[in-house]
Amino acid sequence: MAALTLQSLRVIVFSVSALFFSVTAGAIGVNYGTLADNLPPPSQVANFLKTRTTIDQIKIFDANPDILRAFAGTGIGVTVTVGNGDIPAVAKLRAARDWVATHILPFYPSTKINYIAVGNEIMATADKNLIGHLVPAMKSLNNALLLAKITDIKVSTPHSLGILSLSEPPSLGRFRRGYDKVIFAPMLEYHRQTKSPFMVNPYPYFGFSPKMLNYCIFKPNSGVHDKYTGITYTNMFDAMMDAVYSAMKLLGYGDVEIMVAETGWPSLGDPDQVAVNLENAISFNGNLLKHLSSGKGTPLMPNRRFKTYLFSLFNENLKPGSTAERNFGLFRPDFTPVYDIGILKQPAGGSPTPTPTLPSGKTWCVPKPDATDGALQSNINYVCSTGIDCKPIQPGGACYNPNTIRSHASYAMNAYYQASGRHDFNCDFANTGVLRTSDPIMVHANTSLKFEVESKQTRRRLTRGHPSDSRAEPSMVPKAALSCVSGSHSRAYCPSE
Repeated sequence: MAALTLQSLRVIVFSVSALFFSVTAGAIGVNYGTLADNLPPPSQVANFLKTRTTIDQIKIFDANPDILRAFAGTGIGVTVTVGNGDIPAVAKLRAARDWVATHILPFYPSTKINYIAVGNEIMATADKNLIGHLVPAMKSLNNALLLAKITDIKVSTPHSLGILSLSEPPSLGRFRRGYDKVIFAPMLEYHRQTKSPFMVNPYPYFGFSPKMLNYCIFKPNSGVHDKYTGITYTNMFDAMMDAVYSAMKLLGYGDVEIMVAETGWPSLGDPDQVAVNLENAISFNGNLLKHLSSGKGTPLMPNRRFKTYLFSLFNENLKPGSTAERNFGLFRPDFTPVYDIGILKQPAGGSPTPTPTLPSGKTWCVPKPDATDGALQSNINYVCSTGIDCKPIQPGGACYNPNTIRSHASYAMNAYYQASGRHDFNCDFANTGVLRTSDPIMVHANTSLKFEVESKQTRRRLTRGHPSDSRAEPSMVPKAALSCVSGSHSRAYCPSE
């Protein structure tokens, strides 16, 4: 089991979810990335978001026609993106009109397209050609929309916080010298005239140090003092937003709307990424949404609300880089939450997920042989956060032994599968689960299951023709072990590999 206990994880998830769900009106956006080979069809995604979540805005990183068609009639707002490489071309009106004719008009207004993002973090590319054409492209696309008699789609472009040359303290925030008056002043003037938002991607995750972790994820901390304003900041998100605001105000554009186009925290990382785990992802995303929904704004922008798009909808298994890059998702490809921060719609009556008992059918959900311990621990954490009774795999529980991640995952994954309707997709678990149609006890019996008595500790080793790391404690007799495996236990069903 992970250092984070199952009981404490359930308390964290319940507390954040309940508190957030009580204060939000349901308006939240999410980035819908598609760098994966196991994602569900866009039509299923659209239906899931509409019927099962409070998410009412998505942002995609292209203008995928399949996604745009799928979201028609859902009422969910969609932000589409112009590829970075297309920016020089659409800086000319004719090309911009062609782009709108191809990527907007066939779907609008059935699909509620409300923003066009021109590229993504262009300033961070240091490509002078793209940077020089950025504002002209934004203006050209806006004019193309107006010529098509479309007035409710706004054009903007997302920025990393690398656009700032100074961000600490927040009151001294300013844009990078050389770009401030040449690029950002005319861009902000465009935003003011068109009433479009200035998009930023503030990620405390990329700016944290171990000693500042609580400050980054909205946990109690001593704060960071800005001596020029006398303000003590208690979270990095507010500090980042106020630094952006200060830079805008310095140029005379403090009135322009700011939108959070991306932010998030991964739930799984490499072994050396100690701050990347489920608990911290829940803390950051859950408390961020609670903070945003409160309407308090930031110290320098009191009472301002920021439309925010979390990153991201799904874990994307083809993203390059560290493990964390592939684990920003709120959901797995089978729509099971990696964790719930209050964006799932509550069932009628709000009753918790029932605890499974003896399965009535002939299928069991167990881990795939090649599933890693890290992935299986993530499965355990998720299942136990949903209301499934995980006491049987806690110390002293009927299925605690053998005390291995794989054995505990077998219980948790099957418990979720049985309680969720026994659909095939309930056993996907990011492609780490597999359905078994034979009673697991019979599988063991047919593969030379045997017990070996070892030394005076009388430990019993579970093997399948070769030594295994799964061990039973002396107090657990073979009969009890077999009942946990086969599902004949009266209190819980405990499949085991």
